[in-house]
Amino acid sequence: MFATLEPMAVVRSFGAAERQARLATRHHLLPSARTDDVVKIATDLIGLHSTDPVSVYLSATARMANPSLTAIETALYDHRTLVRHHAMRRTLWVFTPHIARLAHASSTAGLLATERRAFLKMLDSAGVPDGDTWIRDARRDLLAALDELCVATARQLGDALPALKVPLTLSAGKAYEGTQSAHTRVLLLLGFEGTVVRARPTGTWINGQYRWTAMDTWLPGGVAGADPGEAAGALADLWLRAFGPATSTDLQWWTGWTGAVTAKALARARAEPVELDGDGGWIAAGDYERTGSPAEPWVALLPGLDPTTMGWKRRDWYVDPSHTSRLFDGNGNAGPMIWADGRIVGGWVQRNDGTIAYQLLEDVGAEHRRAIEQAAHDLEMLLVPTRFSVRFPAPLQVELRK
Repeated sequence: MFATLEPMAVVRSFGAAERQARLATRHHLLPSARTDDVVKIATDLIGLHSTDPVSVYLSATARMANPSLTAIETALYDHRTLVRHHAMRRTLWVFTPHIARLAHASSTAGLLATERRAFLKMLDSAGVPDGDTWIRDARRDLLAALDELCVATARQLGDALPALKVPLTLSAGKAYEGTQSAHTRVLLLLGFEGTVVRARPTGTWINGQYRWTAMDTWLPGGVAGADPGEAAGALADLWLRAFGPATSTDLQWWTGWTGAVTAKALARARAEPVELDGDGGWIAAGDYERTGSPAEPWVALLPGLDPTTMGWKRRDWYVDPSHTSRLFDGNGNAGPMIWADGRIVGGWVQRNDGTIAYQLLEDVGAEHRRAIEQAAHDLEMLLVPTRFSVRFPAPLQVELRK
């Protein structure tokens, strides 16, 4: 059943082939659609997943005409035309400043209360009698220390403020139970506020430990201040132009919003209903131009958690359901994938010797097999001498590393 915004004379239909052709062009996966403009890539994908720092770089280089790791680092840390921020589904992303502000207002700000409650619970378990006062004072002291140091790691801030290094228990009672110093949790909370931001990592580009600095010194105007409802509508419109046509379920899953917030955002965006192979979906207002089948074949080796792979909850139109248990982990996280002409056809991994091992799960034909082999070789050369492990390996990556 379709949810409607306004009466329409005709509900237009979009099949899997048209959706695959759209993502090939709009996600810069066609050879002719690739670009060396890193900011455009991040804009057109809405954001780059950064839970695993490797994803940011390899998602971008897979879409560049002349892949360059340095160009991404420059955008992030020199020009600051990209910013790293927690947002939808409590995920760490890399956004342009404009989209970071939309994501912060529509998603991140709503997570603050939950983050604070979890922090208070951990402080109580650690024997801190007045968690609210402790957080208030710790926040003040940490920001003062950061103001003095300008840029600092979590360890440096802990050394400067040893009283804040209260040990907290994470995931108590679980097999993966661990500990964390409370000052690190304060940093996380300040990050969700948009008060501090992650700067350069402490190691190479594959390192997930970052230096911290005040947001207002890093990004003029910061990320806070937009109206949540307006931001949600604007973000929904951008998402539909990048990932649409798609279902309400897809958008709700991608954002982590409630059903009510999703419906209001679609209404604000003036999204228009369409039919998707017998299911109801949405398209951005007026975005009816047909892409048609790509004039050129294409292949791409995309990293784990790539924005295209993770763009929709309903994935049957671009991956055979019989393959998902090998390509995604138990939580739905995508491993590194091989794409061909709009579909996932296999997976890959970097082995300890630097070679790219891959397995095809579908017959793609001789031309595509040669293209995939060349893409794997090119990726090997790009990564030299870097070695990395997949943060969230799917079963196929475990098999390929043996």
